[in-house]
Amino acid sequence: MAERKNMCAKDRFRDKNFIMLPTVDVCFKGLMNNPKVRKGFIAALLKEDPKEIRETFLLPTVLRQDYPDDKLGVLDVRVLMEDGRQLDMEMQVAYFEYWDARILFYLSKIFTDQLKKGEPYENLKKCVHVSILDFIHFEDDEECYRQITFCDRKTGKEYTDLMEIQILELQKLSQDQKDGNGLINWMRFLGGKNRREFEEMAKTDEYIGEAYRELEKLSADEKAKLEYEAREKAIRDYNSQMSSALRRGMQRGMEKGIEKGMEKGIEQGMKQGMQQGIEQGRQDMIVHMLQSGAAPEEIIRLTGAEPEEVKKAAEAAGVKASS
Repeated sequence: MAERKNMCAKDRFRDKNFIMLPTVDVCFKGLMNNPKVRKGFIAALLKEDPKEIRETFLLPTVLRQDYPDDKLGVLDVRVLMEDGRQLDMEMQVAYFEYWDARILFYLSKIFTDQLKKGEPYENLKKCVHVSILDFIHFEDDEECYRQITFCDRKTGKEYTDLMEIQILELQKLSQDQKDGNGLINWMRFLGGKNRREFEEMAKTDEYIGEAYRELEKLSADEKAKLEYEAREKAIRDYNSQMSSALRRGMQRGMEKGIEKGMEKGIEQGMKQGMQQGIEQGRQDMIVHMLQSGAAPEEIIRLTGAEPEEVKKAAEAAGVKASS
């Protein structure tokens, strides 16, 4: 069965019509390596004319650790604007339970990293986090795009624009939303699932057109395809492990609850068992990724695990973590 899946994957990559999907983060990062694509997408996010954005620079995506026990932060794409503003762009396919806390951690880290010791607060520039999600995060409404800043809850007046969060939920895009809005067009492109959809969106904007040409180049690059295939597999494995963990947790919870023989016991046992099952699933996933040769930074980014947790899992399984 595994061999058949591998053969199918190889046949797919040999197909002349094969095209990568931007929702796979390695593909998204590849697109953002193109300065023109990066400029066009950032202009849509900031609602600015692309021609007014002179230069953008890619920054290291591993955040600085001031102390040895600081949590490691690994970003998808981090961009510095010519005027000092920064953007952190994250593509996320798999549901992440603590996504809100994660993005606040990253945004705060980027914001505070701007100042060196002794520098005045007036040197701080605006930092924007952009979450591009291929899952439903806000289930109570149909808004596919939201822009979040610090506001007074009573008056609604903005307190400061120095920190901002933008969330793009690709699965909420509908046919009713008209093309013409620059950001909606970019969302349609990033959420595209086949070559025809990419070609249609490429006609709407010269920068999206450049993104489509870059996508074709990436899709024809053998090295990039290998990395893409490995990333796709990691995402599939992660989703499978989490689904399995949830099933095991529910079963374990039912058994514990039934043993107690009370309604309260069933509810409490299910909750506890599900949590234990999910946690065990994550541990299994970490070991599996280590055995597959995944780097610790990649495991941390995908699972939200702490560096020490990955190290202990490697030691317990007798696996050497790759660098």
